[in-house]
Formats: sequence, structure tokens, C-alpha cells
Amino acid sequence: MPSPRALMFQGTGSSVGKSVLVAGLARVLTRRGLRVHPFKPQNMSNNAAVTADGGEIGRAQALQAQACGIAPTVDMNPILLKPQSDIGAQLVVRGHLRGTFKARDYQHIKRDLMPHVLDSFQSLAQGADIVLVEGAGSASEVNLRDHDIANMGFAQAADVDVVLIGDIDRGGVIASLVGTQAVLADADARRIRGFIVNRMRGDPSLFSSGMSLIAEHTGWAPLGLVPNLGILQSLPAEDAQDLCAHHHSAHSGHIKIAVPHMPMIANFDDLDPLFNTPDVDVLFVEPGQALPVCDLIILPGSKSTCSDLDFLRQQGWDVDIKTHVRRGGRVLGICGGYQMLGHTISDPEGIEGVVGHSPGLGLLDVTTELTHGKRLLAVKGRLEPEQVAVHGYEMHMGRTTGNDQARPFAFIDQQPEGACSPDGQIWGTYLHGIMASGAIRQALLARLGMQAPRYQNHENIVETALNTWADHLEHHIDIPALLKLARPVSL
Repeated sequence: MPSPRALMFQGTGSSVGKSVLVAGLARVLTRRGLRVHPFKPQNMSNNAAVTADGGEIGRAQALQAQACGIAPTVDMNPILLKPQSDIGAQLVVRGHLRGTFKARDYQHIKRDLMPHVLDSFQSLAQGADIVLVEGAGSASEVNLRDHDIANMGFAQAADVDVVLIGDIDRGGVIASLVGTQAVLADADARRIRGFIVNRMRGDPSLFSSGMSLIAEHTGWAPLGLVPNLGILQSLPAEDAQDLCAHHHSAHSGHIKIAVPHMPMIANFDDLDPLFNTPDVDVLFVEPGQALPVCDLIILPGSKSTCSDLDFLRQQGWDVDIKTHVRRGGRVLGICGGYQMLGHTISDPEGIEGVVGHSPGLGLLDVTTELTHGKRLLAVKGRLEPEQVAVHGYEMHMGRTTGNDQARPFAFIDQQPEGACSPDGQIWGTYLHGIMASGAIRQALLARLGMQAPRYQNHENIVETALNTWADHLEHHIDIPALLKLARPVSL
């Protein structure tokens, strides 16, 4: 059997399209009969997914696994950082919480994480024809090069060559690609063998001389100039800062849904199916804006529930929400949003940083106590009272109890889950991912007075987007030249 090979994709900066390019290339190569595995040594995102082996990884790697036609595992993203503040994050190692660290402290422990990264990489490589490795942030962050596990540090340790990705839509792509080579150490710069320019708008022929210029200055192979493709908005965004650019309302909707955009928003791909639902208008409400008159307000998940609840009050959104409820509007709280809907959130051990308790919105008769230990579990059940099948996952810390749980949002394994207010206006649940079901969306929107044909499951929309994206990359990237750059993995 031939030795597995690997190729790494790094970027000139964050959000240049690395994740979706790797997903698209994974689908291209999988359709050619190769066993493809995705791998990202270190990810920083609050958009996470539960794996079949009982851990959590970045949502982007779960999408890449889907593109490969395989189930996601913790080895696909061995180090996951989940920001909890501007200077600190939870550290998840091979799917499980290791602790919370400030950014400066994390720099000191990275050297101890490389063995975990390499073990996961070796494990993935053993069952693959090719491993597509995604870097993190910018390849040119030479100030963080010591003990780096995400970009060139990994490439050198695993003996993997690199394709560098630049985003022309940002402007300055020639300088960002050529400049990356200029600031890298010689040994790191030699790892880069080719480049891709992403998100071209307009006539691609206008940048043909730009591609030649980059190749002349760097000596790297020009592998492709990829035009922007609108269907990518059907795929999940990895970073919260991409949400408003990634999602815009494509519908003049009969049903209007507002989502306050809080700083520590998490698992925001819960909302993706709604963005792709006809006759539904979803608006992310940015700080400084009032929540509009709408049919439903969704409070999404949060990586730091108490601080996001404080932020919500600072924006005056608590007043907007209560006004919305007095007018007869509905509210859905998911995970951290569910916790916010209760009377109080107590944090006796300082799990989110400060010992104490926060008053909730008081819209559900429940209270929450944050506790150590994270619940990570794929679940099945039924929505109440419609008796519609539910598939999703739980990913949370804390325990919620109270009288409104006598009216559960759903039943999971015959046990009540979540809570609803006596008047049926307020719904709270710990379940993520349930909107992917067309039947669930139809049932919940029917509560808002919307009658519509049966919606398709969101997975079908994602599959269509992946296949269309793969077709697009086949046309605009030199796939044979790219494959020649993949080096054998030493097992």
C-alpha cells in the first residue's frame, strides 16, 4: 500500500478562506477515490461540534470530515481554544477540557502540546491516502514562532510542505503573499511550495499579471485564482466576526427573527438552517442597535454566559426583549441563552472567572448553577408537544432546574429536556443542531403562525454547496500540480 501523503494550507491572515478551501479540496479528492482526512493542529473558535468518540472539535473540521464522507474524530483537531474573554480561553486537548488559560500563559505551555498534535496527525495518516492540514491565523506571525504548533512549527515537526492562501477581496494580496516570504525564516519560507489567491471578484484575467508577479518574487507555483462563489454562505462560518459578512438575509421573510450579537456567541451554526429557509428573515443585531419588532428573538449559545448577559443589559436588549414578550412575541434560548432566561445564574467556583451570581431575565421559572464537567453528547428524542423527531447534541457546563421544566421543550431518551413558560411564549433548551431538521423548523415556525411546505434537511443544502464548490475548485485550481506537492508521511 502506498505511503500516506500530506499537504498543509496556511494563510496570509485569518479568514482568508482556508477552512472552506480545505473542505472543497477534500470533496474534490474524495470524489477521485482517495481516502482523505482533514487535520487542523490548533483551532481557535467557539463554533464547535461533538464527535462520535465523545469529544469536541472546531466546527470547520466537522464540515471537512463531512466533505470526506467520514465521521469527525477528536484527532482531526487535537488542540481547540475557545475564547472566554479578550485575553483568555478554554483549552480543549484531544476533545476534552484541560482548563482555562490567559493568552500569555498559553504561549508557555504550547511546547508541551506538540506531542498530542503529532500523535493525532500520525493516527489520522495511518488510515488515509492524503491528509489535508489547515493552519491557523497567519503564517507570518513570526513573533509567535517559538513553540508554534499551528503553522510552520507543525510543518517543520511533521515534515509537511505548505500552500499559502491569500484573499484578494481584502486588497493588498500581492504584498501579503510576497511579504509573508520576506518575514519568514529561510527554513520556514522554503516549506512554501505554491500559492492560491482566493475570492476573486470580477474578471479573473485582470489579475493574471498579478499571479505571475507573485510567482516571480517568491518562486512558488501559482496553483489557482479562485473566483468568489455565493453558495459558500450555505456553509458554516468558523469565526463570530465573520457572521455578518457570512450571513445576510436573502429573503423578504413572512417570519422575522432577531438574534442579538453578543461578544462570546458560541455554536452559532445553530442558526444556519434558518438563514437558508424561504420566507424567514433573520437579522443579527449589532451592538448599539435596538432589537427590532419581530416574531421571534433567539438568544444563542455563549462561551461566557454571565459576561454576555451583562453585555445584553448594557445594550438595553433586556428591555427590548421584555417589551417584545409583552407584545406577545416568542423567545427561544439555546444553551447559554436558555440559562439567561431564568431567574439567576450562579457561579460558586468561578468557572467563568468570577465567583458570584448574576440575575437572569426572569422569563422562565428556572435557575442555573455553573459546575465543573462539560456535557458532550449526541442526542435523539422528540419535540414537545408536536412529537417531531429531534436529533442534536449537548455541549454545556452547568445544571438548570425549576418549575417550568414541568413543561419540557423536548423529551430525550424518555427524559424531559428544557423548559417552556406557562403561556408558551418562552422556550429554553440545551439542544444544539436541531434546526438542521426540516421538520423541526417547520414545527417551530408553525408556532409563529407560518404554514409552509415541508422543508428539506439542512444537510442536503450543505451537500449541494460542497459539491458545487468542489466543481468550482476543479475548474480553477491545478489539482494535479497540487497533489504533486504532497509529501509522504513518515509513520
